[in-house]
Amino acid sequence: MHFEELIKTIKERREALQVTQDDLAKLSGVGLRTLKLFESGKGNPTLLTVKKLAEVLGMEICLKVKNIS
Repeated sequence: MHFEELIKTIKERREALQVTQDDLAKLSGVGLRTLKLFESGKGNPTLLTVKKLAEVLGMEICLKVKNIS
């Protein structure tokens, strides 16, 4: 999944659950400014930050290592 798709997926999930940015920030422990930058595509969140957001939204982040051959 590309970064833009990740942003869109998390934002759509937040909206579907009717969770405000402020509430998601509080529930996940992520700063509101960080969340707003992430959703606008201007931020550069750590994997831990994305994981925190996803977990609150009932999602899971999975990493897949590409086979290099």
